[in-house]
This record gives sequence, C-alpha cells and structure tokens, in this order.
Amino acid sequence: MAIEWRPSAEIETLKARARLLTRVRAFFAERGVLEVETPVLGQGGSTDVHLASLSTRALTGMESRTLWLQTSPEFHMKRLLAAGSGPIFQLARSFRDGEVGARHNVEFTMLEWYRPGFTLVDLIEETTALIKALLPAPNLPLARYGYRALFQRHLGLDPFTAPLDGLRRLAEQRGHMPAGHLAAEPRDTCLDLLMSVVIEPTLGRDEISVVMDYPASQAALARRHQDDDGEWVASRFELYVEGLELANGYDELTDPSEQRARFIEDNAARERLGLAPVAIDERLLAALEHGMPEGAGVALGIDRLIQLALGKHRLEEVLAFATPRC
Repeated sequence: MAIEWRPSAEIETLKARARLLTRVRAFFAERGVLEVETPVLGQGGSTDVHLASLSTRALTGMESRTLWLQTSPEFHMKRLLAAGSGPIFQLARSFRDGEVGARHNVEFTMLEWYRPGFTLVDLIEETTALIKALLPAPNLPLARYGYRALFQRHLGLDPFTAPLDGLRRLAEQRGHMPAGHLAAEPRDTCLDLLMSVVIEPTLGRDEISVVMDYPASQAALARRHQDDDGEWVASRFELYVEGLELANGYDELTDPSEQRARFIEDNAARERLGLAPVAIDERLLAALEHGMPEGAGVALGIDRLIQLALGKHRLEEVLAFATPRC
C-alpha cells in the first residue's frame, strides 16, 4: 500500500494561511500586545474532565519524570503575567488526545491572549475586532445571549433547575442514544451534549454570537458571579460563527486557594468517571500566590478561524499535516 506523504492542505492554502497569521500579528502589534513563546511541555496538565492530556517521560538531568503536552499555553502565560509581562499573546502548538474530525486535530494552533485591566466586555469587543479583520464578511453584527435563555428558547427548560433524570432522557433522545446510555452522567455532560447538538448549530448565523453566564460548575479557570436572578454563574463567554465555536474567554481567576480547590475537585471528578488524575501545576499556583494582575484572557482556535476565512469544510484542509498524515 502506498504511503500518503503529501500535505493535508494545498500549498496555495498554506500561503493564504501565512498571510492571515501575519495579519494576526499586525493586529496585536498595533495594540502594543507582546508576542511570547512558552513550552509545549509542562510539569502539570489540564485537570478538566472534558480534556484528555497527553504525557511523556523525559530525562531532566539525572532523573526521569512525567511531563505533559499542554492543552493550551494558559498556565505558562499566566506565570508570565505574574512576572510582570503586561499584555501578551501567543500562537501556540497545543495537544488534546482523541480529538480528530472535521473541526478537531490532536495537535493544533491556539491563539491565546491576556489583557490585564480588561473586563469581559472589553475582551469581547477586541475578539470581535480580530475576527472581523480576518473574515471576508467584516460587517457581521454582534449578538449576545445568556446561556439560560438559549436553553429556555430552544429546549423549553431551565438548565439550572431542570431535574437531572429528565435532562439525561432528553440528551439521549436529542443525541440519538439508547435509553439509559447517560444514566450515570453528571448534569454538565448532559448540558454540553444538548448545547452541541441543539443550540450551537443555530449560533453565528449571519452574525457573531456570544454566549455568556454559563453554569458556575463550568467556570474552569474563570471567576464566578451572581446574575440578575441571584444564580451563581461563570464569568466567561464563548463566541460562535457559522455554528462553530471559535473562542472561549474568561474573567481570570487569580485566587490561588480557589484555583487549587478546583484542580482537586476536577481530579476527584476524573476518578469518579474512571479517568486517570492529572498532575496539578504547582508552579502556576505559586505564580498566583505571588500575584497575577486582574484582567481577562481568551483562547481562540485559529485553525478554525482560518478554515472559515478560506471557505474550507474540514480543519485538515488548512493544516500542513493533519494528525492522520503526520
């Protein structure tokens, strides 16, 4: 059988990709945001139950130790912020095991940036400006939606109060799964499935859609706040174009004790689901203890944005060598 050695993307597509990346760097240069580079290996990985980190054994001096391929450059970039870097951005190689498909690749490029002193509203405006600078339809309007309101509109339920058994049955039905398939799954798994199958395809149609006020349990590394109804929610947003999630932004958590508690809680959840625990990044926690400036940060899937900008149907069409061909 012949070995497929050619790149996934056409050479002309890769030239267009390079031009778009040049535009990204110019965007941040005009705003005085410093480009940085951080390691793809770290002492800790992502404890998030929805992410599968890759690890390797490496000789570091006289000892062999486990190092983790980073699912995003977040931890290292926050250490730079704590060291006084000011606003920074990075086009970072990132890794997530098992993520292969029309919108995913095990190895991909994450555009991530941090803005000390920014609010979420400030960051939404800047993220929207960047997207408009790259897309061929720069006049797309911006629309904001509440997570709860979207579930009420599209599914007729309140995601914060709906009984778990009913959520499981509905997620099985809308996800075309056999009855009982989600019988042991937690609330957030069911909500994520319903969000991806029912709601996400409707977002970003002739607009840039921003979703805010996710459940507090989905805060990850973001702060939490009470909404107008007194419900605790995550201080974060996700941004969509053409039904495709492009960006995930946080009002960044800076409390080291709270962050440690969340890491421990994540690993406990991983063990309950039969997943291996992931090493906690103690250097990140030490940086937060030292003091990280208040502000907002966002991770944007630049490969996906390039895919949209160039009118391609699959992510592999804008990657030199997608995972199956690496």
